Amino acid sequence: MLDARHKIMITDSWAQISPQIERLGELFYTRLFAMDPEVRALFKGDMRAQGERLVRMLDHAVAGLDQMDAILDTIRDLGRRHARFGVRDKDYDSFGDALIWTLQTMLGPDFTPDMEDAWRGLYGLLSNTMREAASDTE
Repeated sequence: MLDARHKIMITDSWAQISPQIERLGELFYTRLFAMDPEVRALFKGDMRAQGERLVRMLDHAVAGLDQMDAILDTIRDLGRRHARFGVRDKDYDSFGDALIWTLQTMLGPDFTPDMEDAWRGLYGLLSNTMREAASDTE
């Protein structure tokens, strides 16, 4: 569970990088495809638009840090949709690693080990919720 200090770290760091939507998306997907080339086949459309969707989802999660129960239904729906697109359980690990790398790259020395723990905590909650919802569709 995220404590108040971690929530502040996530919110503050997100405020620094979220205005850089295009760079965030480009860095993230370049890293994801380099780490796990198999996932490239899951993405058929415009990658710039995909990057914008990624940022909107993260924006939604960060905005909902203090009312996480209220956004978990949306996250479950996202997990079910991802299952229909062919996202496998192991893909969530690659996604998480690419996300952490992207945040670290964009924030540089401001991305401390404690901040990494905070982001991994948030991503763990989101990805576990999505995985559970996806497994319900199988």
